[in-house]
Amino acid sequence: MPVRFAAQPLLAAPEKFLVTDEELTMQIILQEDVEKVGTRGQVVEVAEGFARNFLIPRKLALQATEGNLKRLEQIRGHLSKRTASEKDVAQQLATALSAVTLTMARKAGETNQLFGSVTSADVADALAAQGHTVDKRSIHLEEPIKVIGEYDVPVKLAHGVTGSVKVIVNREA
Repeated sequence: MPVRFAAQPLLAAPEKFLVTDEELTMQIILQEDVEKVGTRGQVVEVAEGFARNFLIPRKLALQATEGNLKRLEQIRGHLSKRTASEKDVAQQLATALSAVTLTMARKAGETNQLFGSVTSADVADALAAQGHTVDKRSIHLEEPIKVIGEYDVPVKLAHGVTGSVKVIVNREA
C-alpha cells in the first residue's frame, strides 16, 4: 500500500523569496577600462556577483561607498595621470611596431593556400621573439591568414592607440 504524505504548510510567505533587481545590483567606481561596462573613474551599476567575484578581487573596481564617492575627484585625477602615461607608452610601442616586419614560412599547396593558418597567437609569438610584448587578444585579425602574401595586421594597444605590423607569409622550402 503506497504511503501518502500530508500537505506541508509553507513556512514563509512566497513574497519573502522574491528578489528585486535593486537587491542584485551594486554601484562601483571603475579603476580600469572594462569592456562593455565603462571607463576608468566612472560610477556604474553592475550585478552584485560580477562586482564581488570578478571586478573587486582583480582590482578593476572599488565599491562605491560614501567615503569612496567623496574621494572620487582625487581618484579620477590619479587615474587620468596614469592614463596619460600609459597612453604615451602605447604611442611609443605603436611607433616601434610600425617599423616591424614579420616573415613567416609555412607549408602551402600549389594554389598558395596554406596547410593550416597564421593566427594572432603566431603573430604574438613572432613579436615576442623580436622583443615586443603584445597580448594575442590585442592583435586583430578578421580571420586567420590562409594564403601566402603580405598583410598589415592591426594591433590595438591601450586607450584607443592602434599600431600596425607588416606580416609576410612565404612558402616553406
